[in-house]
Amino acid sequence: MQRDYYEILGVSRTCSEAELKSAFRKQAMEHHPDRNGGCEQAAGRFKELNEAYSVLSDAQKRAAYDRFGHAGVNGMNGGGPGGGAGFADVHDIFNEVFGQAFGDMFGGGGRQRQNGPARGQDLRYDLEISLEQAFAGSEVEINVPAAMTCEPCEGTGAKPGTKPVTCNSCNGMGRVRASQGFFSIERTCPRCGGVGQLVLEPCQTCRGNGQTRVERTLSVRIPAGVDDGARIRLAGEGDAGARNGPRGDLYIFLSVKPHELFERDGLDLLCSVPVPMCTAALGGEIDAPCLMGGENCDGNCKIKVKVPEGAQTGRTVRLKGRGMPSLRSRERGDLVVELFVETPTGLTARQKELMREFAGLCSERQHPQSAGFFNKAKRFWDDITGTEARAS
Repeated sequence: MQRDYYEILGVSRTCSEAELKSAFRKQAMEHHPDRNGGCEQAAGRFKELNEAYSVLSDAQKRAAYDRFGHAGVNGMNGGGPGGGAGFADVHDIFNEVFGQAFGDMFGGGGRQRQNGPARGQDLRYDLEISLEQAFAGSEVEINVPAAMTCEPCEGTGAKPGTKPVTCNSCNGMGRVRASQGFFSIERTCPRCGGVGQLVLEPCQTCRGNGQTRVERTLSVRIPAGVDDGARIRLAGEGDAGARNGPRGDLYIFLSVKPHELFERDGLDLLCSVPVPMCTAALGGEIDAPCLMGGENCDGNCKIKVKVPEGAQTGRTVRLKGRGMPSLRSRERGDLVVELFVETPTGLTARQKELMREFAGLCSERQHPQSAGFFNKAKRFWDDITGTEARAS
């Protein structure tokens, strides 16, 4: 007695087409003979699944089966009086269900030939630039090795005066088909490598590759304001495409060398500048390095910075609009000058005498940070002393 087709696939009689296909796919993968070492029981189960799906996936056969049972479809599915799908039907069913899931692994029509033009590979070039170049922008020449279409053979790979011939193993399709079990598998033609053509007389210049590798000199425009890690794309400057296909692109990855004076923070430039002790105490002006010209900036890229009276180490002076330009707007960052007070060294006897005299004239009011620090330190020492006294 034949089993119910719905029961074989494990679905209800009201299941949708999508549910039916999903159930068949799951069980067919589980019971396929090639996944079970050629087990006869698995092969029988797989054939039973295909028989059930071949009927229920066809609207006309399913309607007849729902009304008359197996008697309504015997002889309709190519399996003779006893039912059951033939090998050709099994192959078609398997391709229908698994074609989208496995691409061109399984046999079937509609595949694209592989012997047409192919796009060339993209290339990467790492370029290190200075902060000055990133600040102002610049033109940089680089040497890039890339694959170029061979001129003597015009990219065919064949000796000038000859042409590639159609591969007789795949008839120019680039793929061959082999049968395995209940289905067939397509794979790249091993003789032509998927090209579909054979070069019988290779070009001496490119040795049959159709391409030669040469070093080209390119001019690259570095836009003002680029940051470390920026990427520039040069369309069509990559490797040449196979069989005269379009060229790939060249991607230039930028890195900015560390600067001995400046650090970058977004659009701001940070610079630490020493200040003589007397200038810090009395106030005045100092010279600070600057990357741009303009008002208060001389031709040697120095800018005057006002030091407030009583400036301490760590005090910052912000110079608006003296930082990095923005790539996408007219905005500019700031130049942030950090002051650090420099203690004089190598004093003469007279200078030391004056310093001692000056120190004797100073009071806590002239050293507010010291006074605040030692007040905190005194409380800390008192707490420690008090704790030890109570413990004793």
